[in-house]
Amino acid sequence: VRQWDAEGRFPREAIHAPLPEGLHPALRVALEQRGITRLYSHQVEAFDAARAGNQVVVTTGTASGKSLAYLLPVMQAVLDDPAARTLLLFPTKALTQDQLRGVLGLVDHLATRTDLAAPRIDAGVYDGDTPPQERTRIRDRANLVLTNPDMLHSALLPNHGRRGFAHLFRNVRYIVIDELHSYRGAFGAHFANLMRRLLRVCAHHGSTPQFLCSSATIANAREHAEALCHRDFELVDRDGSPSAGKVVHFWQPPLTAADTRRPVTEELATLLPHLIGARHRTIAFCRSRKETEIVLKESRDRLRDVAGHDESYLLAGYRGGYTPEERRAVE
Repeated sequence: VRQWDAEGRFPREAIHAPLPEGLHPALRVALEQRGITRLYSHQVEAFDAARAGNQVVVTTGTASGKSLAYLLPVMQAVLDDPAARTLLLFPTKALTQDQLRGVLGLVDHLATRTDLAAPRIDAGVYDGDTPPQERTRIRDRANLVLTNPDMLHSALLPNHGRRGFAHLFRNVRYIVIDELHSYRGAFGAHFANLMRRLLRVCAHHGSTPQFLCSSATIANAREHAEALCHRDFELVDRDGSPSAGKVVHFWQPPLTAADTRRPVTEELATLLPHLIGARHRTIAFCRSRKETEIVLKESRDRLRDVAGHDESYLLAGYRGGYTPEERRAVE
């Protein structure tokens, strides 16, 4: 029975489970020191399935802890075997950097705040913004290599027989694919061939990695994962995280005198200053770089004279074409 709240939202209580029995002691202590004394049920289910040797796809709600669901078995593998490697694939550079911050937080905690002896875990981003010397360090030493499909296709796989690359592919234990639902259409077809090629290279070097995938709540997550990764998957879709409920508004641009709808860019340039003025944290998605810059400029123009002072600094653009330094500052 669905119980709606007074505002018409559908809240959900959390379903917790104790930390898995097989969790490495150092990892258990690190989680407990960070205030995590129990997990959501889907996180434990994903951990147990991964440790059992299954290919796993987790499809639960936004902010439900999917990252921890695949990070726990990945870090457990490194703590059990320091030579173990994991490839973590993300569709965008921004998401890769965001995930790196979360990974490094847990890695640094393991290294500096736990008294139990544990191998040092090294992680790094391997993409087009990574300097050559840093790429060498990541290939040689990083247990967790965060990258994207383009970099895997153009830089990692073509050089798999070279020094450093061969060591990486020989020791791959897991392949993590985040945002699985984004690989669809022509892009998804290319990605499926890329995974076939990756598995062939891993087999050439003697490794048989497991897939750990996370996806938004789509209806056919298991079938989608199996089509992309060419393996049989176990589906984890019972969301154990809590939710206060959500309200979704649909915005229809008004008609103009010519009986046409106002452009979405004009609507965004009007709506964004209003939301920023009310101090709501907001993300506006545009369909192109040009549209991003148009909305950014027009919104900032409106924010430059709010209550007698300039608030345009509260709004930033983020798109391809910015330098790595500019993107890091926005992130």
